[in-house]
Amino acid sequence: MAEIRIDPGSLEQFVTAIFEKAGFTAEDAATEARVLVWANVRGVDSHGVLRVHQYLANIRRGGMNPHAQVRIERETPAVALIEADCAFGPVVTTYAMNVAIDKARQVGIGWVVIRNTTHQGCMAYYPMLAVQQDMAGLAFVCSPPNMAPFGAKAAGVHNSPLAIAVPAGERDPLVLDMATSMAAFGKVNLAQDKGIPIPEGWALDAEGKPTTDPNQARILLPFGGYKASSLALMFETLSSVMAGNGLLTPTLLGGEKTRPGAQNSVVAAINIAAFTDVDGYKAEIDRLIAGIKGLPPADGFTEVLVPGEIENRVQAERTANGIPLPEGTVLHLRQAAEEMGVELPAPLRP
Repeated sequence: MAEIRIDPGSLEQFVTAIFEKAGFTAEDAATEARVLVWANVRGVDSHGVLRVHQYLANIRRGGMNPHAQVRIERETPAVALIEADCAFGPVVTTYAMNVAIDKARQVGIGWVVIRNTTHQGCMAYYPMLAVQQDMAGLAFVCSPPNMAPFGAKAAGVHNSPLAIAVPAGERDPLVLDMATSMAAFGKVNLAQDKGIPIPEGWALDAEGKPTTDPNQARILLPFGGYKASSLALMFETLSSVMAGNGLLTPTLLGGEKTRPGAQNSVVAAINIAAFTDVDGYKAEIDRLIAGIKGLPPADGFTEVLVPGEIENRVQAERTANGIPLPEGTVLHLRQAAEEMGVELPAPLRP
């Protein structure tokens, strides 16, 4: 089966219907679909609609709660601790970033720790909410171990993603979105859907041996050796441990098992106006981008790119021509439609 293209609007409506059938409110289902399809539009297919069947499986296991009671448990003018009650990650994280933005308007910064969330999708989405309010945004995640610390052949830390975004003036915002692993597990899943091997250095198998077979990959490897695995460990101290919900130690030391799909997270918004003139800040970001783009390219390169530039180009192309979905993803979406009794959009029909 050849790659199929579908327009973002049709795909978003379909995914919304799937999650409504799974028991979520129309508003929450729409939020989930919006974040997943946004990832596909930006070219981050590893965190897009290929996750739908995984999320449905997690709902069946009890890892995701369609009726979550999200609540603020602790709060000061600048910070908050939110209990997610296993809510859909995008639902609670969108709410948390809006809390952070409101606090940043009042006191200059909002720092929110989320406890007991689930997979949050493409993390760049949330700092971009702050950018839309002329603020800088930050988000990072921790989950049970799936990555080998430098020097180990077993999982001991999570490949904690980090996203930072800042507004620009005439140019597009700068948007960094990265995992602390060589590649996110979603990219391994995407290789499975495409039926292709993964590069050397991405992962280990269950026995701790290097593998290029995405179906055998069990343990991710950090980028930059000790640097990324140390960064991931420190993220656990600022999120999970801060929330009183450690996710690494149950695996490292044994004892109580963690909930399937468990995550803790931090989102923050920084009010630029509390520090400097916003228009001046954005103009300086434009100048900074221009300076980086003006550097001579290294051998083998045609230009110097800045964070978010590739995704912006993909977004323009896919908005115009539709989102390409590989065979494996299409098959999973068809299965989800049959399971939930939802009509498939025309491009996805057999």
